[in-house]
Amino acid sequence: SSSLESAVHSELHLRTVPSKEEEIAGPPVASVLQAFAVLGELHTKLKIFGQLLLKYVLKPLISYPSLQPFTEEQSDVFILRFKSEEPNLDHFSPMEVFDKIKLIFEVLHKYLLNVPLEQPAEDKKECRPTLAELLGDMIWEELSDCLIQNCLVNSIPTNSSKLEQYIEVIKSTEEFEKALKNMQFLKGDTTDLLKYARNVNSHFANKKCQDVIVAARNLMTSEIHNTVKITPDSCVTLPRLPDPGAGDHLKMQKTSKLLPNDMVNLENETKLSQYTFSLPTCRISSSVEKLMELAYQTLLEATASTDQCCIQLFYSVRNIFQLFYDVVPTYHKENLQKLPQLAAIHHNNCMYIAHHLLTLGHQFRYRLTNILCDGAATFVDLVPGFRRLGMECFLAQMRVQKGEILERLSSARNFSNMDDEENYCAANRAIRQVLHQLKRLGKVWQDVLPVNIYCKAMGTLLNTALTEVVTRIAALEDISAEDADRLYSLCRTMVEEGPQVFTPLPEDDKNKKYQEEVPVYVQKWMTFKELMIILQANLQEIVDQWADGKGPLAAEFSAAEVKSLIRALFQNTERRAAALAKIK
Repeated sequence: SSSLESAVHSELHLRTVPSKEEEIAGPPVASVLQAFAVLGELHTKLKIFGQLLLKYVLKPLISYPSLQPFTEEQSDVFILRFKSEEPNLDHFSPMEVFDKIKLIFEVLHKYLLNVPLEQPAEDKKECRPTLAELLGDMIWEELSDCLIQNCLVNSIPTNSSKLEQYIEVIKSTEEFEKALKNMQFLKGDTTDLLKYARNVNSHFANKKCQDVIVAARNLMTSEIHNTVKITPDSCVTLPRLPDPGAGDHLKMQKTSKLLPNDMVNLENETKLSQYTFSLPTCRISSSVEKLMELAYQTLLEATASTDQCCIQLFYSVRNIFQLFYDVVPTYHKENLQKLPQLAAIHHNNCMYIAHHLLTLGHQFRYRLTNILCDGAATFVDLVPGFRRLGMECFLAQMRVQKGEILERLSSARNFSNMDDEENYCAANRAIRQVLHQLKRLGKVWQDVLPVNIYCKAMGTLLNTALTEVVTRIAALEDISAEDADRLYSLCRTMVEEGPQVFTPLPEDDKNKKYQEEVPVYVQKWMTFKELMIILQANLQEIVDQWADGKGPLAAEFSAAEVKSLIRALFQNTERRAAALAKIK
């Protein structure tokens, strides 16, 4: 980078203190500096030097791992230069940085700053303040902040297993501060760096929590449509948890001893299926699977951490899920409203998370710190919110699809005057469009939604279409014989092709079962079929279907609706009057 290049070109020239033979040529550096002190100019000039030292020497050495100082000593001058080595190195150990900074201070101490600010009093031998101490007061706060932010922060481990190795950094920090104190750059009570390094557990927890939240947010804002298939056999890559503690085992033994042997086995021999509490086969976003793995791994990390770190990591995992609840519906709002497949995947994602939240706290309950073991380590309170989040999104998409179906059927001209070719074509087109919409949805949701949800959703939408057609036809006041034939033809299209939209699985042969079960999922299916019978039946057949209010027709239509259809289909004759009299 340009900053690194400018740092490489920086040089520090220090005039060496002249020997005794050369003292006549001019006053020694010490005398010049002491003169500045007497004049009150030293503080200003040293402050300028300190800022230049920070900007061009110290901060670049901390910020750029590849920058190395090297020295050159001539007869009357000492030169400090820099060179760049291994520029691809992104990070380095604090020990390396401390060594480089220590070298700079050693050079300054030797050739410039080991100068007392006052002449010693003849009767006093106490330590006098030096130029090094004055410079240290001016630049240490800014230098220590830079060392912490650009060096020590990056050295904090990201894994609890590496915390023990951090003792080397603490030791190196202690030695660095000690060396600076020996050179009088630091006062004896200054331990900013060491305090930071020793507080590694707290920094580790803060860094880990921040990393976890950043990783989680990146997953939440990634594409929803990259999916993985979840089956009852599959599970998140669970960490291997140790067996329950000895305390629980002892409790169980004590309980057993209280009961006679023949009374201990009260367990029912009938076992639940291994899939009883499993999530049904569906597709979820791969990012959500990774998010759940992140939650498990973070909780596992918490079990091996100090109490304070454990609590912070536990609440970070809770924050992951609360963040999901707020971020995903907002960030992906437009796509979730527009694309039915994404709405289905989001629904599955929420149900998948809720499914794991039921047992997540329980799985780690006895592994976390005692403070969390008394019932605080739970995620169950988040479950209803996630279920609601998934359902609301999917139901909103269902309302959109219902609206489109009704809008298409509104162009069918109320299914009246079907003997008019234009009217018949409009109605036929509306029916075809609805079936096309349902087929497309059936493909989009195929292999995504769990089969039972898929069938309920498709059944509800097909039912919306059938109900609208039945309502429109039942409201007609006059249906000619030709009208009836054409209406029957339209209804037959719906009955024949309607079940074909049920394709929950990619394998066609497996879908036949669900297509045959259409009456289970479509509430008005039998009503629709009874309407078709009426459109083709004579008066006596309708009366037989009614069967004094006990026949199949009576199960689907009210007496008023049947009478209205008879009046629309048949002319006013004595036979019609007799038939109407029997419908009650």
